[in-house]
Amino acid sequence: MIKEEEELVRTKVKRQAMTDYLTPSVQNIKPSGIRRFFDLVNTRKDVITLGVGEPDFITPWHVREAAVYSLERGKTQYTSNAGLPALREAIGQYLNDQFQTPYDPASEILVTVGGSEAIDLALRALIVPGDEILIPEPCYISYSPITALGGGVPVGIETFAEEKFKLKAESLQAAITPRSKVLILCYPSNPTGGIMTYEDWLPIAKVVEDNDLIVISDEIYAELTYGTKHCSFSAMPGMRDRTILVSGFSKAFAMTGWRLGYACGHPDLIAAMLKIHQYTVMCAPAMAQYAGVEALTRGLEEKDRMVDAYNQRRRLVVKGFRDIGLECHEPEGAFYAFPSVKATGLTSEKFAERLLEEGGVAAVPGDVFGLGGEGHLRCSYATSVSNLAEALDRIGGFVHKLKQG
Repeated sequence: MIKEEEELVRTKVKRQAMTDYLTPSVQNIKPSGIRRFFDLVNTRKDVITLGVGEPDFITPWHVREAAVYSLERGKTQYTSNAGLPALREAIGQYLNDQFQTPYDPASEILVTVGGSEAIDLALRALIVPGDEILIPEPCYISYSPITALGGGVPVGIETFAEEKFKLKAESLQAAITPRSKVLILCYPSNPTGGIMTYEDWLPIAKVVEDNDLIVISDEIYAELTYGTKHCSFSAMPGMRDRTILVSGFSKAFAMTGWRLGYACGHPDLIAAMLKIHQYTVMCAPAMAQYAGVEALTRGLEEKDRMVDAYNQRRRLVVKGFRDIGLECHEPEGAFYAFPSVKATGLTSEKFAERLLEEGGVAAVPGDVFGLGGEGHLRCSYATSVSNLAEALDRIGGFVHKLKQG
């Protein structure tokens, strides 16, 4: 009888396909909307791409040389799990000098494999299944999937072009429930280029404190602001211990492929993240860390030159879209424009697909970035002025053809 019952159980749970072995959280995640769209790009020739969120600059030579020199000296072993002491010290000094956010290198800074790992570590350390994670949208596409993988419930908060895509305290408060635990921020914003000032943060900080929230502040674009200096949320009164500041080297220092980031915060939170980090990736690549030290200590002039170039391109692109007849709020940070295509009568996805097919320009449909993204297009201006000028000409021709019917 026992053997028959065991056989019955085995029969009931027998899986019919390999996907049956996967966890529901993985099965339920949709593939990246950006990746799906750019699979189409690979089928076309003579396409100008405005979709890649990556600097077109090469990592400065002396930063590359620092990595090569580390290899020549045989620095190929594991580093401390938390990262090279010299790099953590450089990060602490840099953040204090640039953004007035001091952190103790010994206990409050963790070096990670890109800023993306830092966000994942923070969420995994904080989420209890069922916790609600508040996410202003449109936003970087990874926040919601990472939240779901950790057992959390992503809750989008819509922001609007007429308000420069700023998070408003009343919208945040309206989204809060007894299960709300974490607020994820990304300013300067990917994909909108929106920023938040000290005055903008004050009411947000009050809501955070009143509702006992923890904040993950993704500040990967902090250096890329135009006219208004970046204000870190962790620098707000009373927010330092409630905030995990996440950043890295990818955008400002043109080091996307190096996969080097960091997280800063209260020692208890960083210690928890470190435990996950040491059992998963061990440490960030040693040669990338040596390059990071060089970038922070002797690479600021190159960083500033790149920012100046982005600013020139930003002005060109915003004026270009407006001349074409597409509304475009002025991005004050990052390197993206987020023009509205609503006047054409097409959805974001249909506009992007037809622009690629008929105009030879690739951009990302805004709907993949969540609430408030529909009706917009994300266009990266981290490419050459000549490419941008040609892309604007093609977009203008495409829009004119749409208006002609």
